[in-house]
Amino acid sequence: MFSYGEKVLLLDVKKRRYLFTLKENGEFHTHAGFIAHSLIIDSNEGASVQSTKGAYYILLRPTLEDFVVQMPRGAQVIYPKDLAPICMMADITPGVKVFESGLGSGALSMTMLRYGAIITGYELREDFANRAQTNVREFLGESALDRYTVSIRDAYLGIEGKDFDRMVLDLPEPWQVIAHANKVLRKGALVVSYSPSITQAVRTQEAMGDGWLDRRTLEVLHRTWHIEGASVRPDHRMVAHTGFLTSARFIGA
Repeated sequence: MFSYGEKVLLLDVKKRRYLFTLKENGEFHTHAGFIAHSLIIDSNEGASVQSTKGAYYILLRPTLEDFVVQMPRGAQVIYPKDLAPICMMADITPGVKVFESGLGSGALSMTMLRYGAIITGYELREDFANRAQTNVREFLGESALDRYTVSIRDAYLGIEGKDFDRMVLDLPEPWQVIAHANKVLRKGALVVSYSPSITQAVRTQEAMGDGWLDRRTLEVLHRTWHIEGASVRPDHRMVAHTGFLTSARFIGA
């Protein structure tokens, strides 16, 4: 059952989603009236609740995908269609040591932390770093911050630490961080970089040199389908390009 302090997702009849945290004496307001948070407490997932103007909503617990799409943000987030492939390409597992730079709003950090990673993160902007840590705390809880060390630093200038298992980047010039890889990555470590432009992906691969194997760049396309009775067809709109994912394995210079 839902309790105060927990996040809830409301789904209306038009499948619009509303995400908020349940608070004592809190109220959820829309043009269709309002719902007192107390009406949701002690309800189960899948139950319905009615607003003061008669609108019905289904109560659900938000998934990580729901939270990433609707969470507060300072920077543009990496969307779910790329988050899962990045974690697969980087082979994120419990206890793996990750160096991450370009934290943005923390969507990628949250995903890797949920996989069990231990993250050292560099972010240039303090407001972005604070937003990333707040979002991690909001969805994963305070304990997740024990595995999330964030510094206001420029990864282009160098990285402290060594024997990282993974390097995951979301930066305008990832090749400047690749230059430090031989000092901080263990042999066999994996690197994944997210770049909006193919020219960025090209320069990233070029920076890797002879000490790298299995270099590849790909993009993920997301197309949903309309299925209603005998009407089955691709939806008219799809999420095509968002960014290029470049990965490689470091074996030493």
